[in-house]
Amino acid sequence: MVQNIEIFIGIAHIAGIFVGFEALISATHQKEVERIRGLVTVGLTTIIASLLPIGLSSYGFSGHSLWFLCSLIYFCLDWTVIILSLRKSETRELLRNERKTHPVMAILFWLLFEVPLQVPLILVIIGLFPDLEQAFYITALLFNLFSAAYVLSQIVYTKAN
Repeated sequence: MVQNIEIFIGIAHIAGIFVGFEALISATHQKEVERIRGLVTVGLTTIIASLLPIGLSSYGFSGHSLWFLCSLIYFCLDWTVIILSLRKSETRELLRNERKTHPVMAILFWLLFEVPLQVPLILVIIGLFPDLEQAFYITALLFNLFSAAYVLSQIVYTKAN
């Protein structure tokens, strides 16, 4: 069974709260549809990735095989979401506008959230630090949660203006 199961359940709860807040905001603020869609997607991805270790460990996966499989699924899920999002013209337009109006923040978003999310998953997949695999996985979950908090703050700030 997964150690520190409460951490994973707690992260799933927090991500669920973000999704709930977004549902409330989206009911009153249609201007930010792409950001809202992105935040809901990040929240749902975080919930799925948080619950993966619990589900897979109940099937007997443990140690490196558990964290390898969870990290591989999470990594693929993250990139699937990115690719599918970038295929939407509305998302591409939002990203172009972000790069034009806030170029530093656009770069920092990827450097401060997406890279630190993916590097720990890659380290688990490669298997270089077997004693740190659970910590790496939790790190990736937390950076996904941080990116959701950042997007939520952008929506709230835009709504306030």
